[in-house]
Amino acid sequence: KMPNSSSVSEFLLLPFADTRELQLLHFALFLGIYLAALLGNGLILSAVACDHRLHTPMYFFLLNLALLDLGCISITVPKAMANSLWDTRTISYQGCAAQVLFFVFFFGSEFSILTVMAYDRYVAICKPLHYGSLLGSRACATMAAAAWG
Repeated sequence: KMPNSSSVSEFLLLPFADTRELQLLHFALFLGIYLAALLGNGLILSAVACDHRLHTPMYFFLLNLALLDLGCISITVPKAMANSLWDTRTISYQGCAAQVLFFVFFFGSEFSILTVMAYDRYVAICKPLHYGSLLGSRACATMAAAAWG
């Protein structure tokens, strides 16, 4: 007997819509959402980086959250836009694995940063006299680095 030598090297994707007009509408919606997210997070990054009055722990963590949001939105939306625009219906195993890996990394890091931000607000509200000693620049950098991975 001769063994079956066929193999599948990619996943098949279900389209959002079957008609070309709806695919282009989905592309336009994804593009609008993506550009709005890029613009919003870019404004946060530039505002925090440029204004020295915003160099506080809360805004430092907000800057990290904006960076993570940029990573989160840049994982799936460009691929969805390309699929809608070019009517592509496949993704390679390696591409899918990379997308899932980055998705898990960025969202896990985002949840960690949100936890650190909650701790920052807790200390600011419940222990205001100890805020400077508990959340100095070194502690903030350490917590942010731990949240990133």
